[in-house]
Amino acid sequence: MRLVPSSLSGQLALLLLLAVVVAQGVAIGLFTAERSEAVHHAHRENVIARAGTVARLLREAPPELHEAILTAASNDEARFTLAPEPLIDAAGSGERAVSIARDLSVALGVGEERVKVTPLAFALLFDLDHEDDHDHDEGHEGSHWFAASAKLLDGQWLNVAVGPPPTVPAWGWTFLLSLLLSALAVAAVAVLMGRRIQKPMRNLAAAAGRLGRGEEMDELPETGPLEIRSTVRAFNLMRDRLNRYMRDRATMLAAISHDLRTPITSLRLQAELVEDGESRTRMLGTLEEMQQIAEDTLAFIREDMRREGTRTVDLHALIDSVAADLADLGHELSVLDTARVLVTCRPVALRRAFRNLLENASIHGVRATVRIVQGEEGPSIVIEDEGPGISTADRERVFEPFVRLDESRSAEKGGAGLGLAIARTIVRGHGGNIRLENRVEGGLRVTVVLPGSGVP
Repeated sequence: MRLVPSSLSGQLALLLLLAVVVAQGVAIGLFTAERSEAVHHAHRENVIARAGTVARLLREAPPELHEAILTAASNDEARFTLAPEPLIDAAGSGERAVSIARDLSVALGVGEERVKVTPLAFALLFDLDHEDDHDHDEGHEGSHWFAASAKLLDGQWLNVAVGPPPTVPAWGWTFLLSLLLSALAVAAVAVLMGRRIQKPMRNLAAAAGRLGRGEEMDELPETGPLEIRSTVRAFNLMRDRLNRYMRDRATMLAAISHDLRTPITSLRLQAELVEDGESRTRMLGTLEEMQQIAEDTLAFIREDMRREGTRTVDLHALIDSVAADLADLGHELSVLDTARVLVTCRPVALRRAFRNLLENASIHGVRATVRIVQGEEGPSIVIEDEGPGISTADRERVFEPFVRLDESRSAEKGGAGLGLAIARTIVRGHGGNIRLENRVEGGLRVTVVLPGSGVP
């Protein structure tokens, strides 16, 4: 299958070329057979006409000139002899033999019963060599297309041994040139048509990729054949509905989170009036946690609705700047040096995702190390810490919103349990994914896989 092109235009051109070659081959075969039949018919008519001329000359000329007439009329195509006995004993009963006998009788001016013709070999109709299996004169060596004997009015037999007709070439420069020009024309049309179909399909594939990564994109133009236009129209409609759904959902969540601020503030004021100090402290802590959840939710929604544009950045520089900011806040982080890796992304969103991951690793894993591994499909960012790790049962649950595995420690260190959920949402929005696994030597390994990159 290596010889089969992978592109649509290539496959279309190949199929059409095969169809042209087969059609031209059949046409050439039919035309060659028809031309061969025409040559045979002309050869037969020529011999019959010459036989009629020879018979007329023999009737009009004196006997001493008969031999000269027969010699002058004979050539490689037909040999005429005059004898008291026929060249052949029995006449053929085939359709062609009967037809030749009938034409000869008319040309010679004698009855059909006085003409005998050997049957024609079918293979000779296609210019194949054939040696006549019927009786012929000993002096006539070689292959005969047919032989005939006609009894003249004086009782003598005019015998004619007819050689095969001229060979008709099955192939010629005309056919080859016609085939070549047809193939080139069909290939050109196939490539142009394939590209006309490919362009909107490639645009559709690229737009689907951008939509899957959460990028802002304009409506695709509806061009190309009817089926392509229908597909693009359906994609544009899906894009509009999906964007409307996301906007409506984000707006509703933002409104809910915003409206929670008022009752939380009211409850905080009432909690301040509680005389029991321990109860007041617990109530204020709970209200503070609710306030933090509402603020984190609002921040996440605002980030999601911002629709940041994409651009190419140096991944190592982006992660290194995030680690430097966290180090200034007291987190123990180190980023291993690596070659320059370029990725096309939404830098602010991706920066937030790595900030959440690195902050989570340095808080719960004591210290963390980051390295970038360049793979065939794209770069992988590996974050390793020295913490307790995460059990297999919790590795998927930890990405759910508001899930905190260590409630007491999370309450002390802050956070509403949205960090990993936001990070995975952003990474998946870029077409990547996040994997978690425990290290053999202890600690957690977080692997962030991003699509396509370039290394200059």
